Order: sequence, then C-alpha cells, then structure tokens
Amino acid sequence: MARFAVPCGTIVFCMLAYWLSTQFDRVPPILLRGMQPEDFPQMVLLLIMALSVLVMIFDKPIEHDPMTFNVWSSLGLFVVFALLSRIDLFLGLGVFAGALAYTWGERRLWGIGLVSVLSPTLIFLLFDQVFRIRFPRGLLTNIWYG
Repeated sequence: MARFAVPCGTIVFCMLAYWLSTQFDRVPPILLRGMQPEDFPQMVLLLIMALSVLVMIFDKPIEHDPMTFNVWSSLGLFVVFALLSRIDLFLGLGVFAGALAYTWGERRLWGIGLVSVLSPTLIFLLFDQVFRIRFPRGLLTNIWYG
C-alpha cells in the first residue's frame, strides 16, 4: 500500500493546483491572444494526474536505496530556483538547469553552459512566440520586452 502514497499525494496536489487555476481571471475574448491563463497549467496537471494513475497501475514495487547527497542537493536547488526567480524567472531556470546538470555528474563546461543557456531560451521562445504568453518582468525579460 505504501507504493500508492506518492502517486496519490501527487494527484491530490494536482487537484488542489487545478482548483487554484480555476481562480485565474479570464481574459475577454476581444483581448485574447492565444490561450486563457488557466489552460496550459490545467493541461499539464491533467497529464501529471494521468501519469500518476499509470504509475499506480503498471509500476512494480521495488526496494529503494536511501536518498543520496545528489538527491538532497537537487531538492535544495529548488530553493535556489525559487529565490533567483524573484530576480528573473529565466535567470533562475538557467542557474537551476546548469547546477542540476553539475550535481548529476556533468563536468564539461560547454555541456553545462549549453544546458544553462539553451533550455531557458527554448522554453522562453516556445511560450513567448508560439503560445503568446508574456512572462513577468525581470532582469532578462526586460531586455527582450524592452
């Protein structure tokens, strides 16, 4: 029964986040340039819930080793991301991606740099140019938005 704890906890968390996303203000149709603010988070949350159900159905129970230093440092990087995202979301994402790659064993500087720069850039361009979602202003986004 313990193997259902994490997927069920994930589903409960997603249901709470889904409910919170229904509280977003709707954009009037005349001003709408793409999706409503709640559409994308809700799609992601539904996907996560579906994957959690699949984990409960198909995942075989196994005995796990105790969490290593890499796991704890990876969790700590979420705190770093949260703090840096206050300055700029993509600055935080770049530092998080590079530090996470280093934590997981990547030692080539060009690889870490590529992950640090390319990941946030592609994510930003996807949401800004394709989905037409503007991000909150920050250090780097001010340069792009002018």
